[in-house]
Amino acid sequence: MVDRKPPLAPEELRALVASGEIDTVVLAFPDMQGRLQGKRFAAQFFLDEVLAHGTEGCNYLLAVDTDMNTVDGYEMSSWDRGYGDFAMHPDTATLRRIPWNPGSAFILADLAWNDGTPVVAAPRQILRRQLERLAEHGYTAMVGTELEFMVFQDTYEQAWNAGYRGLTPANQYNIDYSILGTGRIEPLLRRIRNEMQTAGLTVESAKGECNLGQHEIAFRYDEALTTCDQHSVYKTGAKEIAAQEGVSLTFMAKYDEREGNSCHIHLSLTDTDGRNVMAGEGHGEHGMSPVMRHFLAGQLAALRDFSLLYAPNVNSYKRFRPGSFAPTAVAWGLDNRTCALRVVGHGRSMRFENRLPGGDVNPYLAVAGLVAAGLYGIENRLELPPICTGNAYTGDYAHVPATLREAAELWENSEIAKAAFGPEVVAHYRNMARVELDAYDSAVTDWELRRSFERL
Repeated sequence: MVDRKPPLAPEELRALVASGEIDTVVLAFPDMQGRLQGKRFAAQFFLDEVLAHGTEGCNYLLAVDTDMNTVDGYEMSSWDRGYGDFAMHPDTATLRRIPWNPGSAFILADLAWNDGTPVVAAPRQILRRQLERLAEHGYTAMVGTELEFMVFQDTYEQAWNAGYRGLTPANQYNIDYSILGTGRIEPLLRRIRNEMQTAGLTVESAKGECNLGQHEIAFRYDEALTTCDQHSVYKTGAKEIAAQEGVSLTFMAKYDEREGNSCHIHLSLTDTDGRNVMAGEGHGEHGMSPVMRHFLAGQLAALRDFSLLYAPNVNSYKRFRPGSFAPTAVAWGLDNRTCALRVVGHGRSMRFENRLPGGDVNPYLAVAGLVAAGLYGIENRLELPPICTGNAYTGDYAHVPATLREAAELWENSEIAKAAFGPEVVAHYRNMARVELDAYDSAVTDWELRRSFERL
């Protein structure tokens, strides 16, 4: 484990509150969709009452759909149970300033029931449990997420009123790696980069991407939980900064028929001395250690079963098209972007990249899935199938689930998932998928109207 100082220590917060520089503290937790939910507190009240004792939140926050509708099918929260509270306990390791909201600090919470037991279906708790299992083997997961987004010149309110159609992208042609293209909106990108740095994230770079107005800002990898926490702070903060600048941005997996927004996740393992245990001796076996081979084999074995964790929405599956740089094949390769799993680096930098997740992913659930799949490979000493050296889109491989319905059925019936996460978590997220599918199946889309209104 890395011995680190939190971005903002509690004693530093006390001094900032006393000086009047901080007057508000945001306490939040990630919900099933990866969104931050919580409360804003007067800073002094937070220090006097909430920091040590926590606060409460309605437990329906882990039992609603994206529109915040109360829905049935959840064991932990329902009308029959009265929609009571769970406790929100601040995690002081996540305390930080959020400069895009002047006078504000931010802290994440872990969720517990009133008897002190953890809320096992909470995303942050799900990841914590898998990291505890990994630690029993003597390993720490180091993770980096690469999150793409599309920027539009319209405000969020204008986009809503337009039904999210006919928006003006910030760039009107492919600007992949283009300095001119990123320069077009550098004031926005610069503000996001610099203010995330102040919030405790380590910025690496920004670059243009393929779709119109599409960009990516990369941050340095860190321990798994820290990376997921930072991912959530960044995603929310970027939207807030965009709104303040009079523009909008989206992380949805597939906004249009061009390239989607990906969120490639890189993962490596270190031992108690901080050494990368994925790197092998010499150049045999592609430079991978036995641990790496078992861990990667577990990814392949569980990939279809765990796709719900990597692609949690109906729209997520629109990315998976041949030749799209989003994977369709359950295959692995060395620096091969046609595969679902891409092995990159060597020595200290040896790692793999899972290319399934889109920008809509809940990072806590996805990384929990990666760790659980790797542990399945290690504990069963799975061996890797042959490497893919060509075009995985045209190879003879098992296919990534094509729809949310297929992924949810695989998840529900997965013995790997039940053993790793337990029946409560499996049932909870199977119901999440059911709710989304019911809503989608009931919707009349623009596609149907265009094809059917006059011509059928």
